[in-house]
Amino acid sequence: MNVKRTFGTILTILGIIGLIYAGYGFVNHSQNTRGLLVYGIIGLIFFVSGIGLVKNTKDES
Repeated sequence: MNVKRTFGTILTILGIIGLIYAGYGFVNHSQNTRGLLVYGIIGLIFFVSGIGLVKNTKDES
């Protein structure tokens, strides 16, 4: 079991959830724009770091 690849997958999924939540709030014109901006930035960081972990981790069979 490759821990880095699993952690990268979890980070990617959390990033996607954060980006979707921020996008949904922006589309519905939520009044809490600062909170949505924080969710969007953290979601983007999680997404990019998760993709980087999955992409750069080599398979060990």
